[in-house]
Amino acid sequence: MTRILQAFALFCLLATSAIARELPDFTDLVDEQGPTVVNISTTSTKSGPPNAEEDPYDLFRRPPGQTPRDNDARSLGSGFVISPDGYILTNAHVVEAGDDITVKLSDKREYTARVIGSDRRTDVALIKIDATGLPVVTIGDTKKLRVGEWVLAIGSPFGFESTVTAGIVSAKGRSLPQESFVPFIQTDVAINPGNSGGPLFNLRGEVVGINSQIYSRTGGFMGLSFAIPIDVAMDIANQLRTTGRISRGRIGVSIQEVTKELAESFGLAKPRGALVSAVEKGEAADKAGVEASDVILEFDGKPVEASADLPRIVAGTRPGSEVTMQVWRKGASRTLKVVVGEMPDDKKVAAAEKGRKTPPKASEAATKLGMVLSELTAEQRKELDVTGGLLVENATGNAAKAGIRRGDVLLAINNQDVKSLEQLGQVLGQYEKSRSVALLIRRGDSSIYIPLRLGAQ
Repeated sequence: MTRILQAFALFCLLATSAIARELPDFTDLVDEQGPTVVNISTTSTKSGPPNAEEDPYDLFRRPPGQTPRDNDARSLGSGFVISPDGYILTNAHVVEAGDDITVKLSDKREYTARVIGSDRRTDVALIKIDATGLPVVTIGDTKKLRVGEWVLAIGSPFGFESTVTAGIVSAKGRSLPQESFVPFIQTDVAINPGNSGGPLFNLRGEVVGINSQIYSRTGGFMGLSFAIPIDVAMDIANQLRTTGRISRGRIGVSIQEVTKELAESFGLAKPRGALVSAVEKGEAADKAGVEASDVILEFDGKPVEASADLPRIVAGTRPGSEVTMQVWRKGASRTLKVVVGEMPDDKKVAAAEKGRKTPPKASEAATKLGMVLSELTAEQRKELDVTGGLLVENATGNAAKAGIRRGDVLLAINNQDVKSLEQLGQVLGQYEKSRSVALLIRRGDSSIYIPLRLGAQ
């Protein structure tokens, strides 16, 4: 029995040692990189209106204990030194509302900082303190970052300076609501308000991201945190430092995701690319010959696997450059050349719909679509700036479930414009029952493709 117990104890010791060898030791990393991380505090006497709704992604952006209407509010965040002469990277939301910005180093020295520039679209800001000989971070390569890899965050959650937390990379290239230009790194590293702007390190001690947001229904950490890739942040910082502004490419298209049903409708082997639902007249895409219903598969040699990829790729393309673009049109691939335009500064995106006159009473048209349709009057076509289309008087069955509603305008089916009820019957006659088709629907000032299976009501 004694020998059995000794053998078991030896086994446990060996197993424990093996596990210990597999788990990372962060101590040297913290000792070396801790001094590069700073605490940022701001004060502001400005006030603003309260939010109508609570966005779970916005909770990370609000300083602890501060409401949107607090006066003389004090905000806490983090940052890290990228040059010995005092340039520091952080989040734009940490410093954008501050009248006075104070940076505290790990050795307790404090400096007043000034904002060199900030970019709300990526939530990156570059600030500067008057200091020399500062310890700086080593910039990593985000492309080499792998899902499942250990990462570590250093910051000041709730004002607790130099707090260290660790976890793994949960995913890469995440798209978040209202964030078109950042392929976020998702981690399960415990971060909270005050970690904003702090660095995310890999095991080699290289910065791979800036901790920017969390998803939370409670206001605290719930296992979902998001960091801005360091290559995106450094590109913004370099532009702010050299020119004081951010230059982004733009081609002037509205896009949507290609679903399985839409891919089938357009003859694509699998769902991929960005489906063009509208093209702005006179903009780069229009001049290049891009059409609504085109699926953009590649831009400037870079594959577009999902619709969220396109804004990032285009924004990162130098305005004025001529690039090639591969599109899928009417069952075949073709290549177009486009001269990239420039996105205006401080562009405001309006989501409000323009009101329309109540459409006149229309006769019912029994179709495979499960909708009651009527032809537009000349006045309605002029008001909508369209040459054809059918007004949706009622939607039932799968058409209603797909989101089509009264007042929408049906502009096209797959790649064919619809200008009359008679033509609608001819177009639908080309497709077999149970076939999925893509309906181009106009609603207000926006257009979107909606997949619908014929005859399924």
